Amino acid sequence: MYSKSALCCSSIVLHRVLLLVLLCCYPVYGGDIVHQDDKAPKRPGCDNNFVLVKVPIYIGGNEVDEFVGVGARFGPTLESKEKHANQTSLALADPPHCCSVPRNKLKGEVILVHRGNCSFTDKANFAEAAGASAILIINNRAELFKMVCEANETDVDIRIPAVMLPKYAGVSLEDSLNNKSHVSVQLYSPKRPSVDVAEVFLWLMAVGTILCASYWSAWSAREAAIEQDKLLKDASEDFSMETAGSSNVVDISTTSAILFVLIASCFLFMLYKLMSFWFIEVLVVLFAIGGAEGLQTCLVALLSSFRWFERAADTFVKVPLLGAVSYLTLAVSPFCIAFAVVWAVFRRASIAWIGQDILGIALMITVLQIIRVPNLKVGTVLLSCAFLYDIFWVFVSKLWFKESVMIVVARGDKSGEDGIPMLLKIPRMFDPWGGYSIIGFGDIILPGLLVAFSLRYDWLSKKNLRAGYFLWAMIAYGLGLLITYVALNLMDGHGQPALLYIVPFTLGTFLTLGRKRGDLKNLWTRGEPERPCPHNQRQPSQ
Repeated sequence: MYSKSALCCSSIVLHRVLLLVLLCCYPVYGGDIVHQDDKAPKRPGCDNNFVLVKVPIYIGGNEVDEFVGVGARFGPTLESKEKHANQTSLALADPPHCCSVPRNKLKGEVILVHRGNCSFTDKANFAEAAGASAILIINNRAELFKMVCEANETDVDIRIPAVMLPKYAGVSLEDSLNNKSHVSVQLYSPKRPSVDVAEVFLWLMAVGTILCASYWSAWSAREAAIEQDKLLKDASEDFSMETAGSSNVVDISTTSAILFVLIASCFLFMLYKLMSFWFIEVLVVLFAIGGAEGLQTCLVALLSSFRWFERAADTFVKVPLLGAVSYLTLAVSPFCIAFAVVWAVFRRASIAWIGQDILGIALMITVLQIIRVPNLKVGTVLLSCAFLYDIFWVFVSKLWFKESVMIVVARGDKSGEDGIPMLLKIPRMFDPWGGYSIIGFGDIILPGLLVAFSLRYDWLSKKNLRAGYFLWAMIAYGLGLLITYVALNLMDGHGQPALLYIVPFTLGTFLTLGRKRGDLKNLWTRGEPERPCPHNQRQPSQ
């Protein structure tokens, strides 16, 4: 437990962290393995999807490396299972660009060629004529390039698969072949499972975070109401509702809800333009500070509920700059700071996602307990703005920037890092492509504000679970997030704006129930039940 001065200091820190967190409203993402391209429409003989291809490398019969390429729009489709993919010898093309029939006659080898000087289909046709079983084309840069058919090309009946490799992969293979090593490769494109257990755990984490935060928020509101009732019984002349209602809680206004979109858009655009290693480092530091603060707040609140820690929670010591701080807070703080520092230092480790998720969940629970939606009107404005914001930066931004700004930022492209830290992430455990399933903090915090409001309203209105709004709001959020993951898998891992599905479910459920039960006017304008004014409670003087 905190003293008032410590609570005030903590509130300032958390509000700044909240601003940062709310701005990071990133899509649910699973990693693309199938890529669409509207600029290169399909046509007969050139109608493949752009799929990622695994290319294991064997030297002397031993696997030494594995590269990832992208399949061409033309040619046959590849095997999806490694056990069905043949291990085939690799040969260098002569001439290297394969813009004429290679001088070296092949007997089913995979041919390695350079990009340039002629079209991709010409290279594939010449390689097929020379007896190659497949063609690997080395790009002239580190990125992969989608190989399509030119508009005026007619000879696209190609019977060997074509795969593009990044430049560094081609350099490595050429070095091995020039050293007279026997190099062989496999080509296969494994399919992603329909559902990965990582998505199930992410769903449980998101729902559990809102559930815990809602009950904490409702409990705090009820305790505040009880304390206010006690003060009303013997209210003094200088007592006011402002005094009774003062707490370390901030209600969002309609104006701040609208401003959220503008601030969030500016912040996201800044991230997109300034994305670099140092910028990610700044975000890591900010996240570690906010995560440590959130973890401390959650642990202190949890431990304070046990009688063994009551004395430590209620005994305070004066600390410079912080004021009076409980002994329990002083005992917990070093652990929380150490936890955040260890995560920041070792965040690239394979299990660092566990620490990131713990810090993130603690931060979100604390934010949802401190920041509140006072009524349904503010909740509707906030979620509607967030709904449009999510759609714009995931889908519409492609029209201006030729790529989804929000997905680029979430992945941490151009930063050399594995994405930004303001995400919950779990490794895809049964996915042959590996990677992480992620969900942004905004997809939990923003709808969570409305769900937490519903439970506070139910408790202060003395509504039971079935007659209230919380149960249905919680179910609506869970269903909305579930639909998000269904859409994610139907779109082959393309990032989805979760609020596109969550907002209609949660907000639609709330508005429908409120109208049906006749509570909509009260929910819309007043929200939580009003407490009687102490001046109306005061007995007249004798």
